[in-house]
Amino acid sequence: MKAYLSIIKIRFILLLQYRMAAIAGVCTQFFFGIVRIMVFYAFYRATTDRVPLSYNQAITYIWMGQAMFSMVPWNGDSEIQNLIRTGNVSYELLRPINLYNQWFCRAFALRTAPTILRAVPMFLIALFLLPKDYGMMFPPSLGALVGWVITTFGALVISCTITNIINIYTLGSISGDGITRFFSAIVTFSSGMIVPLPLCPEWLKSILKILPFSGLLDIPLRFYTGHIPFSKLYIYFTFQIVWVILLYGFGKWLLNRKLKGIIVQGG
Repeated sequence: MKAYLSIIKIRFILLLQYRMAAIAGVCTQFFFGIVRIMVFYAFYRATTDRVPLSYNQAITYIWMGQAMFSMVPWNGDSEIQNLIRTGNVSYELLRPINLYNQWFCRAFALRTAPTILRAVPMFLIALFLLPKDYGMMFPPSLGALVGWVITTFGALVISCTITNIINIYTLGSISGDGITRFFSAIVTFSSGMIVPLPLCPEWLKSILKILPFSGLLDIPLRFYTGHIPFSKLYIYFTFQIVWVILLYGFGKWLLNRKLKGIIVQGG
């Protein structure tokens, strides 16, 4: 266990050093957040029908999604993928430590450090500096805040398992770009990053709500806005844990299967 904690600590500290990349990321996410909010502002002003999310909830959903962008597994670990491309992954196979758990710890640091660097300034700007029509709301209750914190942890673990699956699939390819772009399109749409899931058609919501991707953003963000009551926390957190177990087991099985027939590129 100490070895795994050391991996997380070292990777976390290393990733915290990329402050200029974080500043650039904040500017990028802020720009896209404003653009999307202007679109939703026009949409809510033009409609007279009842919508599943209030305007303030929808705007908060967008800002939270932009702030938590780095936690979404839209890509793999670039360093691991580079090791696979160059053939240096063979050194990873020689280490006296479980490879899957090692990559999982790296993914944990990868999804937390950049998120913290980007989320804190995004929260400060969206909560305190923007006008009411463009800024995000505070959690409506203490239960909403607690539900968001707990389900965000569940989302983080789901994200790590999916990141590992992307890395593992790279073992069977030369570059890994194809699987990364495939997962990127699926994850960003199905998690609610592009369109909040409550605003999707009913037939589509019935499909997306049973997939693990809804546990990445949609569930935590709806707890934060109060759209899901605190009394249902055990249901949604159990949903996340079940998917963590399934994805973790699938990832370990897939890695063992890939390693049996692995061909090291480069050398």
